[in-house]
Amino acid sequence: MDDKWDEVFGSLLPEAAGHIAGRLGLSDPEAIAFAPSTHALVMRILSSLSPPVRILTTDAEFHSFARQAARLEEDGLAAVERVPAEPFATFSDRFAAAARRGGHDLVYLSHVFFNSGFVVPDLAALVAAVPEPEPLVVIDGYHGFMALPTDLSALERRAFYLAGGYKYAMAGEGACFAHCPPGYAERPATPVGSPASPSCPAGRRGRWPTPPAAGGSSAPPSTRPACTGFNAVQRWLDGLGVTVADIHDHVGALQARFLAAGPHPELLPDASLPERGHFLTFRLPDAAAVHASLHAAGVIADYRDDRLRIGFGLYHGHDDIDELVRRLATVPGWP
Repeated sequence: MDDKWDEVFGSLLPEAAGHIAGRLGLSDPEAIAFAPSTHALVMRILSSLSPPVRILTTDAEFHSFARQAARLEEDGLAAVERVPAEPFATFSDRFAAAARRGGHDLVYLSHVFFNSGFVVPDLAALVAAVPEPEPLVVIDGYHGFMALPTDLSALERRAFYLAGGYKYAMAGEGACFAHCPPGYAERPATPVGSPASPSCPAGRRGRWPTPPAAGGSSAPPSTRPACTGFNAVQRWLDGLGVTVADIHDHVGALQARFLAAGPHPELLPDASLPERGHFLTFRLPDAAAVHASLHAAGVIADYRDDRLRIGFGLYHGHDDIDELVRRLATVPGWP
């Protein structure tokens, strides 16, 4: 069993880092660190900062960050400024204005908001709005990676990028990663990775190292099989000549067919904003009840508070959309 580490650190993880760097326009695969969850990566970033941490973020971040920031705030370990996501049309201007005021230790926002599908335009401009060079800037790309064509080449020396392979990369749980810009948070108090191999792609040759276990390494065990699946999917897509842009165009066509098929509840963000993530979000008085009715009708969706999310993927075809419309017509609470 000990011999597996040469395979993990010499082949498996470097291949995964290479795929990630290629998809995101990054120049250095060794700047990729792996972890079994994005929350683990969030904690390593936070552990590099001294409390009270001054945080600029939004009110639309996923639980892995939002709940952690709220707990730190409750304990007096963080001061958090949250820019409202809505109205979506003015979000970028309002967030940039807050960033320009400065005085933050951490600036954290999603590329695609998990509870609406809103895509933040021009990430480079928002990162550039941070006036000081010292604050950590983090982009949560969980709903963007392998869904939206993303080029981070202009940001790779300034911003962290966190994502995972669970949904859109079709890799399942555990294949989470961070792109780590050089010179930032190089010695977190809760590190990740392993110095067991000089080729370990745990962020700048082990910039986030974990002490090895007795007689071996301590790479997160759930990350290894997940990255095996991740690599297989990436090779499969490359073999087919399928790009992220192709996937995004396919999903966009499916969404357009669904929206054109008939009435629906309030769409978030509204149709005036052409870019959105790979799920449609609808505001409903009782999203939980509609979700339960959909599940009973054999339609797998999910909801967040008063918002129902219906996802579309590479594996769906136009016939699936027509069947979805037919089943929705039988669901109480859907127009």
